[in-house]
Amino acid sequence: MIYLILAICSSAAIAILMRLSSQHVKADLSVLATNYLVCMIFGAAYAGFDILPTKTAGLPLAIGFGIIQGIFYLVGFVLLQANTKKHGAVLSQLFMKLGLLVPIATTIFWFKEVPTVLQVAGFSIAILAIILMNLKLGGIESTKDSGWKLGLIFLLLSGGCGDVMAKMFEFYGNPVLDDQFLFYVFFTCFVLCLLIVIHKKERPAKVDLLFGALIGVPNFFSAKFLLGALMDLPAVLVYPTFSVGVILVVTFVGVLAFKERLRKLQWIALVGILLALVFLNI
Repeated sequence: MIYLILAICSSAAIAILMRLSSQHVKADLSVLATNYLVCMIFGAAYAGFDILPTKTAGLPLAIGFGIIQGIFYLVGFVLLQANTKKHGAVLSQLFMKLGLLVPIATTIFWFKEVPTVLQVAGFSIAILAIILMNLKLGGIESTKDSGWKLGLIFLLLSGGCGDVMAKMFEFYGNPVLDDQFLFYVFFTCFVLCLLIVIHKKERPAKVDLLFGALIGVPNFFSAKFLLGALMDLPAVLVYPTFSVGVILVVTFVGVLAFKERLRKLQWIALVGILLALVFLNI
């Protein structure tokens, strides 16, 4: 359970740092690339800079799953940007968070992890709470494009499939190679993101690189601790607890540190999140 708590705190730190950086950075892709570079360096360091331990069984799986997860992560970011421009932040963030449905469904139907009745109730409440937390009057109805569903569904699937790869590696891979796996996840993200930065000729400022580096530290540990949690606990518990736990921490920090005011629906969602956490962990 300690890994799951640390993963939640690390992921919440990413959101808080991104909130702080939003008023200072201009080169978003450069921030993202720097973040991935830092994550990649941490992954290599934890692996003892032995990123190709050819004598260790399971290396091809670690590389393969890592590359696939890295592709899904970056595609998810690109889709989030595209959908935000087209449909607004509220609806895009909602579908990104609902990507939680993909690893839960995979865990139940592929890995045969059968949830208890209380756990089913818990992640059902969690999904409802996520919707309420992101709901904005007229947010969904305001979309007039008849083809809006496709882009948002791809966003949901890309984020969810990226999370599934961690479970795939945990189940099929060699746990000795978890740091190599994370290295290839972030190596893939960095290379692809760097290519986009070069293509767009983005010129980062020092503040962009600084915030990118700061975000990279909790980003790496969020992935590392989440992988550790998946090795210790059932995925059907880990994924929903992680998702709503991050929302809970970020919301409380927003209220206490940034003096944010919550709408009535968001207060109801917070109560739902607390109830979901109880049900999921009974």
